[in-house]
This record gives sequence, C-alpha cells and structure tokens, in this order.
Amino acid sequence: MSLAAGALGLLGPNLAQAQTKADSSARRDSIARTLAPFAVRATRSTQSSFTSPLAITHIDKSQFSAKSGFGLNDALGNVPGVLVQSRYGTSDVRIAIRGFGARGAGDRSNAGTSRGVRVLLDGMPETEPDGRTAFDNIDLASAEGIDVIRSNASALWGNAAGGVISVSTVPVIDRPFSTLQYQSGSYGLQRYIAQTGTPIGTKGGVAYATFVNTNFDGWRVNSDARRVLLNTGIVAPVGDKTQMRIHLLGANNLFHIPGPLSADEVAANPRQANATYNTRDERRYNRLARLGASVEHAIDDKSSVSVVAYINPKYLQRSERGTFRDFTRYHAGANAAYNRQDVVSPTFTNRFTAGLDQAYQDGAILFYSLSATNGRSTTVRDNKKEGAYNNGVFIEDELTLNDKLGITLGLRGDAISYYYKNYLNPKTDASRTFSQVTPKVGASWRVSKTHTLYANVGGGVEAPAGNETDPASTFGTDTVTALNPLLEPIRSYTYEVGTKQIFMVGDGSGVVSSVSYDAAAYLTNVRNEIVPYRGGRFYFMAGRARRTGAEIAVTALAKGDLRFENSLTLSRNTYTEYVVDSVHYGKAGAKADYSGNRIVGIPDWFYGSNATWAPSKAPLGLAAQFGVQGTGGYWADDANAVRVTESHILSASLRADRLVQVGDATVKGFLTVENLADRRFIGSAFLNPDIVNGKALAFEPGMPRTIMLSFSVTRGR
Repeated sequence: MSLAAGALGLLGPNLAQAQTKADSSARRDSIARTLAPFAVRATRSTQSSFTSPLAITHIDKSQFSAKSGFGLNDALGNVPGVLVQSRYGTSDVRIAIRGFGARGAGDRSNAGTSRGVRVLLDGMPETEPDGRTAFDNIDLASAEGIDVIRSNASALWGNAAGGVISVSTVPVIDRPFSTLQYQSGSYGLQRYIAQTGTPIGTKGGVAYATFVNTNFDGWRVNSDARRVLLNTGIVAPVGDKTQMRIHLLGANNLFHIPGPLSADEVAANPRQANATYNTRDERRYNRLARLGASVEHAIDDKSSVSVVAYINPKYLQRSERGTFRDFTRYHAGANAAYNRQDVVSPTFTNRFTAGLDQAYQDGAILFYSLSATNGRSTTVRDNKKEGAYNNGVFIEDELTLNDKLGITLGLRGDAISYYYKNYLNPKTDASRTFSQVTPKVGASWRVSKTHTLYANVGGGVEAPAGNETDPASTFGTDTVTALNPLLEPIRSYTYEVGTKQIFMVGDGSGVVSSVSYDAAAYLTNVRNEIVPYRGGRFYFMAGRARRTGAEIAVTALAKGDLRFENSLTLSRNTYTEYVVDSVHYGKAGAKADYSGNRIVGIPDWFYGSNATWAPSKAPLGLAAQFGVQGTGGYWADDANAVRVTESHILSASLRADRLVQVGDATVKGFLTVENLADRRFIGSAFLNPDIVNGKALAFEPGMPRTIMLSFSVTRGR
C-alpha cells in the first residue's frame, strides 16, 4: 500500500469534512504521514503494515535527523522490544530484539558486529550467511527510513531473523535536491555530509548519492574512529511494467576497541581503556564495497516477479587477542520471488508468494604475530580459509475474507553450511551443514479501518556464527577439528498476540488531535540456547530458555503542535534447563546448575520517551525536543553474580529548519545534547567475562554529556 493510499484509507469521510482551512490541511498531512499504514518490503508481502499479523515499527528520517547518525542507536532507541546500546559512541552497537542477539558481546563475539537479527540495506542483506552483521555500510545520514520487524521472522528470512531491521536509502522526491552539512561534537566528533538526488522520468524514478566523512577522537582511551562512506543508487522504470534498481556503495571504516573494565576501574576512571587492549592497540580496519541490482516486473495485473543479486568484496584487518589478522572475503548472493494476487470473489482475496534466497561468503584468513609497534609482523601463525553458504526456500499464502479477517500461512526450509580449510594444519579441515524447516501461522482481524488485532505462531532458526563454531582450546592442544562438534542450531518457537489502533479527533475548527498505539505480548521457547564462555573464546549449548514479554508504543499528536512518543518493554528471560561442568576445571564430576537463572544481557525493562514541540508558525522553523531513555539492570554472567546497574539518560535538542532562506536554498541547523545530566552509566557489557585477580572485566562505560552542533545548506528539499 502506498503512503498516500494508506492515508486516504485512514482519514475517512468524517475527518475529510473537517479539512476546511489551510492551516488544518497542513496539520492533517503531518498526521497522515505519521500514522498511515505503509508498505514494508522486509515482510516480502503486499500487505500493509497495519493489517500484517506482525509487530512492525517504522522510523522516519525526521525522527533521527537531529542526531549525529554515526550509529543505529540514534534511530532505534525508542522502538519497543529493541535493546540498542552504543558501546563507546561509534558505529559499534549491540542490538537485541526480544532477546535475539543478546549474546553479541564479548572478547571476540561483537567487536563491530551483531548476530541473531537480520539487517537489510535497500533490500539486500548486510547480514552474512552465518548470521553476523557488521555496520560498516550503515550511516543514518544516508538513511531515508527504517522498518523494524520485531516478530520472529525466520519463516521469511531464515537464519538469524529473530527480528529484521530494514534500512532504505532511496529518497522520495519530486524535484532535484542537494545538501551540504557539517556536524561538530564533543570529543572530536566531526562529520561532513553531502547529498544529492534527482527524479528520473514521471513514474517515481530517482538517482541519488550520499557521501559521509566521520572522524571521532573518542571519549575513552583507544576508542577513536573514522569512517568514509559513499552510497549511490538509481531507481528507474523500464517500460510500463518493470522497475530496476542499482545500488553501489563503499566504506572505509577504522575503529579502535577500548575493551571492558572491572567495576573498581569504572569507579576510579571510566575513561581508561582495558590495559591489555590498550597495550595491543586493539582495532578493526574494514574496507568493503557492494554492487547490487534488483528488477521487479509485473507479469500481468495479478502476478509479478522480483530478482535481486549482489556482490560484496571485503578486505578486513584486525589486531585482536595478540594477533594481527588479514581477511579477504567475498560475500555474494541472490534471491527471487514470485507474487500473485487473486480476487476470488468480492469477499475473498488470496495472495501467494514463493521464492528462494542464496548467499555465499568465502575467503582467506592470515594470522600474524604482532610486531613491536602492534602492527603486522612477518611471522605467519595461521593460514586458513573459511566459507559459509546459506540456501533457503520459502512460500507464503495470505487469505483475506470480507476485508476483515486475514490468515497467513508460511513455510521455509534452510540449509546453512560451513567449510574450513587450514593450510598449515590440514587435519583440522572440516565442513558441516545445519538445516531447519520453519513454519509460520498468523491471523489478523481488522476491527475497523483504524484498529487491528493479530496473533501468530512462528518457528525460528539460528545457526552458530562462524567464530562461535571454533572448538574450545582450553589447554591449547585441541587439533581434532576446526568445527565445534557440540553445537547445534538454535531453534525457537514464538507465540505472539498484538493490537494496533489509531484515534483521530477533529474539534470542528479543523485542528486535529490523535493517538496511535502498538501493543504486543510474546512467549518464546528456545532450544539449544547458545552462550559465550570464557569471555567469548568459545561457545556451547545451554539447554533451554524461555523469554516472555509485553511491549507498547504510544504516539500522540496534540493540539499546539506537540508530539509525544513513548515506548515500554517488560520481559522475563530465564534459562529453564542449563547444566554445565566445564566451569570446574580439575574437579572431576563437578557441575554448575544455572537452571532458573536469568539470561545474560537482557534487562527486565527498558523504555523511551520523547516530547517534541514544533509549532507550524514558529520563527526560523524552530522545534524543540526533550527525551529520556531508561534501561533496567541485567546480569552479565550465567551465574548471575555480575550485575549491570540500571540507567536513565536525558537528552534535548533545538532545531531550526529555516535559519536563512534565499530562493530555494535553506540554511538549517540543530543543537543536540545527549546525557544532559552527565550521569555515569554502563553503556554495554561483556557477557560471561574474564575474571582477573578476582574482578570481572565486564563493563563498558557509557558516554558522558556530549554536545553536537550542525549546520546545513539545502536546495530543493
């Protein structure tokens, strides 16, 4: 459903009668843009977000335009069910959706990557075949909007789809535009942004480009970063029935890793780096590009086909855990889908989708000793090749009765294969395939044009990521295989109910107030829950786990140009079966039973709240926003002995959308203050951390008060 069509469907005749004044017209357009259903490409369906039996949140560019935009935390902080934590102020963030992805923190498991959550950029996967996602290619300066599927989406996307984050960089414009922007912030943050775009033809085509150069000195020692990113694309109609998209991007991303501290070190000096990390100058330097293309073709008025293909070469260098590593990787893939919609009768519509996904990544890895200057020495310690292949086939059928009841049936089969070859120690060569069939059943009931109830039951699958398949080298003598034989796919079932509703009220004068809400409750049972052990040096299965939760988002647009956005997530996450004996080295038969303990890395509650005042007739186009985000305490270890305390962080911003206007050129600006009260808090934590001298090295201090000032000149937008 298009945005305009969704808006008309929601407004209805009563509200249309209230549209009698010019001022109320602008007001109504704003509400329509905010609350209307929207088409979500990540659902692989033609259904609108409002009638889909999934929990879906849309974030518009305007909601994060007054942020630095370096990391996804600037956009996702107010999405219910989504825990997003900036580890030290750069693009390196930890993301968990309803507990999926929570283990992505540790010595090797989450330096610049996440897992368990599938991330798409312009419809193409940033998530690698093994389920890991790096954020090198994602900068909010190039993002036009973000769709978040909070429901388990494995039946749609397969491996590592506990939730889906879909970022679009394609601008919706009706005339050429260009923007130059400069941002300056605390601790040496400097960002230079240039954007341009122009329509192509008369059917929604567009050509666009974004260039971003970011430099950051860092707050903590050894936390500096720099990134250069170029993102370009063309969306163009080819005839009356075909649309083609071509996307080309490249990124050069260097970031240093300050590492975890003990609680005593945080109290004494939160700006310090972990001594070992600082001595080794631990860092990642990623250079990568991607060329992708897609074609959507309408076969007739009932059916269509789409094809996507991409290639993503990468050259990655890392100084980690006492070694210097060179990675040369090639990530390539394609997907194809067939869609058909039949109006069987005036009261019965059927939509059918079938398709396949394929993704492959391969490449060489060279391990060197560190030189005296923490660079690459001439001593090769390891020389190996590792590859992953993900092959999936899916079908989905949607039945709609009387434009009220919708029933969705889906099924997907996946096979995820790993290949390892060691050129120095061939006897460890190994390959392994994880396979899974994932079902999905959903139903929605459209109570009215502005109220939907839904429920779904869906399976989930997540193969252990590549680095998680490493066998435990507890004594440094393991040479049997390169793949941990104890690991199995993480399998889950999620049961969910929810409701979405919009209230819009006209008072006769043309002024409109409105409230929308999105509420959901879920229960997820997980088998083969995987946990990091010894700071993420290796992984094993922890038996079973259960995650239950309730979440709600409420948006209110009030008279006087006030907007309130609120979200709250409550959850309880426990290991139901978890017995391990490897914590007791040298104690034959000794075991630790963690059954009933809380799952690491997931707080029982978190929330976000923003209040925005944007009067339509304010001088200089002024708008002000005040926000607060809170995160409950959570455990950093399976024994539930290391606790991360709760936090409540304030922010404020002042935006001017018309500082100066000459012709079609406009000077804009904003001032944003994060952590307004300058509170000390823990931004993220290493899970199952190392214990050194009796102290857990678990804590990554959050950023103190930071200030950002931005100015931009825009033409045509």
